[in-house]
Amino acid sequence: MNIKDKILSYLKQCHTATGRELCALLGISRQALNKHVKKMIVEGLIVKEGMTRGAVYRLRSGKEKPVGKIFNKRYLLADVEEHLVFQQADLALNLRKELPDNVFEIVNYAFTEILNNAVEHSESEWCRVKLELDPYRCCFEIKDSGIGIFYSIYKKLGLENEISAVGELIKGKTTTFPERHTGEGVFFTSKCGDVVSFRSHRLKLIFHMPKQDVFLEEGRCVEGTHVRFLIGKQSRRKLSAVFDAYAPEKFEYGFERTQVAVKLFAKEYLSRSEARRLLAGLDKFREIILDFKNVKSLGRGFADEIFRVFKQDHPEITITTENLTPALSAMIKHWVDNNNI
Repeated sequence: MNIKDKILSYLKQCHTATGRELCALLGISRQALNKHVKKMIVEGLIVKEGMTRGAVYRLRSGKEKPVGKIFNKRYLLADVEEHLVFQQADLALNLRKELPDNVFEIVNYAFTEILNNAVEHSESEWCRVKLELDPYRCCFEIKDSGIGIFYSIYKKLGLENEISAVGELIKGKTTTFPERHTGEGVFFTSKCGDVVSFRSHRLKLIFHMPKQDVFLEEGRCVEGTHVRFLIGKQSRRKLSAVFDAYAPEKFEYGFERTQVAVKLFAKEYLSRSEARRLLAGLDKFREIILDFKNVKSLGRGFADEIFRVFKQDHPEITITTENLTPALSAMIKHWVDNNNI
């Protein structure tokens, strides 16, 4: 059991703990403990009550009243201009003073992009905006009662289901309003925060930067779209670096590089049809990064469609891989090199 799990387990059992108790439990210094608990606070797992050595830690409850400053307001979307709403939140919470310049820029960008999506895509009459500051993090939530982000993509693009829409969304350049939007906003927003989630109907898509992973969960059905964005106040991430990673100078700063979590597209990764589903729309890019995290096996047809057929059809596009196991890497090379698929 790692340190985070030990802390969570102890707090589930004892409800609260002081820093001294946790240091004794874990056998680590106060300085080492602070690194772990600050990260867990930023992730929204625990809260700190009190100051200095008298502080106690406990599990964070989804129903509790947040500790810190809150801006919470309901808007009619017909009257909303996203930059003006952010200005209101900025003035109410003094964001420019409370946040470092790099974090303020990221929150400004992500907030206005998500609110603009609600205005122009949700088909909702209203939305609820909440922005919260606590000692360690900045978090905003934007909720509408509209059509739902995944349902909108599924219906307007003629996809198989809402899960297929999730796959299209994470690629970037997917939009239901191409006359006015490029589809970049959600993609870059998902890369800016520490934890960013998009929830609609029964699906919840979570981008978790500390874990360098993407998750898809199914749960209780909710109306409309709920977006939650969280970033630590001490984050060193810069918006310019996020753009440079996917719209680099070598592509004249155009959004020509994308990263795709393969695990969200199939269960068994066997057939050519599954591979074609993964590759759909990726011919819009000049560089594709396929993340094979948690993918343990591949079928020959699936691999051939990606690494030979697609590359033959699109020699101008570069495909690179991440988290591909050595065994799978060797198998793919053997299959493609020998054309025995």
